[in-house]
Amino acid sequence: MYAYGIKEAESVFCSGKIKRTKPFYLDQFNYIKSLVPVEDVKYIKINVCSPSWYHQRHGSDLTYDLSVYKNDDEYFDDLGIAYRAEFKELYDHGCRHIQIDDPTFCYFCNERMISEMEEAGVDHEALLDTYIRAINVCTRDRPGDLTVGVHMCRGNFKGGVHFSEGGYGRIAVKLFNKLNVDTFYLEYDTERAGDFAPLKHLPGNKVAVLGLVTTKNPKIETVEELKARVNEAVDAMTRDNPQRTRQAALNQLCISTQCGFASVWEGNPVTEEDEYKKLAVLVEAAKQIW
Repeated sequence: MYAYGIKEAESVFCSGKIKRTKPFYLDQFNYIKSLVPVEDVKYIKINVCSPSWYHQRHGSDLTYDLSVYKNDDEYFDDLGIAYRAEFKELYDHGCRHIQIDDPTFCYFCNERMISEMEEAGVDHEALLDTYIRAINVCTRDRPGDLTVGVHMCRGNFKGGVHFSEGGYGRIAVKLFNKLNVDTFYLEYDTERAGDFAPLKHLPGNKVAVLGLVTTKNPKIETVEELKARVNEAVDAMTRDNPQRTRQAALNQLCISTQCGFASVWEGNPVTEEDEYKKLAVLVEAAKQIW
């Protein structure tokens, strides 16, 4: 970030009890809802910020006033109440698909960051458990037809400047099995995301959306490339697992771009024409695969 002249950024410190007093995402949903046919409203996906966003950056002592919340569980419990109220209001207006954006999970994939946590005396496994619990508090008791997913990536600032590296192997068993969501949106467009081997830990009742098409640059992927990579993912999911057939594995997979085309407000070096071409490749590959 320093290379781009960004030496500081606004943040938030919690100085009182957290309480939801107004909707945060309802206006966005209602606007998109006004643009699509009634029968397509159920396909609208709303993206929301992860509850761990500020905590990951500042830690317990600089995220909330310790005279207001004694520990992380108290802080995330109140955040969870606010999130559940937001989800309920979105649901009541017709939303059936919510994505929680949480790139911070990928920090736990990075060996350098793990080493620095250990040097600082941070129990990274306990911290990972805390962030899993933070989301689970938000997603519990949701309606059966409300699909909730989590998107993870390693940073896409202005054309692909990233913050983390490392495959999902370090966190896959715990995250895939303990996180109370239906879908995992996984960055898989660069080597720094690792291979598909961690997908073998994906439970049979969850879906992985493979982010195979990059939003970092204008290079257009091919249908054959995407088909080959999906086949690799199926191989990884069925290897040494006779209980999961190739068809079953395929039914647990989807494909997409690895992030939004803008990623951040400054955008990425892709044109609108590039975006249409990339989406067209995705649609054609999906038709041929499924």
